Amino acid sequence: MFARPNSHHSQIAYVTNDLAAAMARLTAEYGTPGFFEMSNIQPGEDPAGKPVLKIALALVGGVEVELIEPVGDTAPLFSDVLPGGDDLAIRFHHIASRIDGPIANWDAHVASLDLAAHPVMFEGAIGDMLRYIYTDERATLGHYVEHVWMSPDLLAQMRGIVPAYPPLESPS
Repeated sequence: MFARPNSHHSQIAYVTNDLAAAMARLTAEYGTPGFFEMSNIQPGEDPAGKPVLKIALALVGGVEVELIEPVGDTAPLFSDVLPGGDDLAIRFHHIASRIDGPIANWDAHVASLDLAAHPVMFEGAIGDMLRYIYTDERATLGHYVEHVWMSPDLLAQMRGIVPAYPPLESPS
């Protein structure tokens, strides 16, 4: 699963019950360089029947740190690991492996997975810009694995807006 052409570990992700407090904690206690915030629901999009997630991203030492706050009861895949109560909770959720190159590399990657042994629990796409699936690896690894592909344009755009430490060098 990990050793695949054009694939590399790119992210570690946590879920939280309070995105703002989690960002503050990671910045204060772990030196995270700030976060880029977004939601998986686009402005004007009807969220009915979809998992609603608030997301924050930072890049630390070349690995993306993702914080995810599931909104309400719309995303049990993300909220199930959170304890009840009002105290801040930050829990490990998944690692991500990014597939680089053209979308054909994504198609080859997904085709190489044994989805009977590694079932897809969540998936999505944004046009020809983004593809992702989450496979359930909890029985063996204790967590999910996200497989993600971004178009080169989207990847470049994300590298320009996600805070990074050390700062990314601008292309000459």
